[in-house]
Amino acid sequence: MPETTNAPAAAPPKRKIRILVAKPGLDGHDRGAKVVARALADAGYEVIYTGLHQTPEMIAAAAAQESVDAVGLSIMSGAHMTLFPAVLDALRARGAGDVVVFGGGIVPGDDLEALLKLGVAAIFTPGTPMKDIVAWIERELRPRVDNEGVSTS
Repeated sequence: MPETTNAPAAAPPKRKIRILVAKPGLDGHDRGAKVVARALADAGYEVIYTGLHQTPEMIAAAAAQESVDAVGLSIMSGAHMTLFPAVLDALRARGAGDVVVFGGGIVPGDDLEALLKLGVAAIFTPGTPMKDIVAWIERELRPRVDNEGVSTS
């Protein structure tokens, strides 16, 4: 008679979180975006980096085409109050309004609150440790990704 074990079944592997990192507008400072993109890839996420000078429409099109879970915007130019809402609008126009938008850059406190109210999920200012960004992704995005297709009714 074959031996049976009472070992628990292995958990199904987690789906990789897909994150698009983009530099909207005319901002040419991409070092931070590249550092974050690399750190996220090293943490096990699938990362698509679009490069410099992307329009909100280009970012939304890439996000929809790549079926990403989140878009991370790097804005150092001071145009955050224009570009974040424009990307959110462009995502909604493409039927991708459920994609989480977060970002980094130099954002004054008053603008930070306004962006969060508009629907930006988080803003990470210069000097934020990469482990804090990864911890936020695991806390905020991982449950959404792991619960895809799970009925709550």
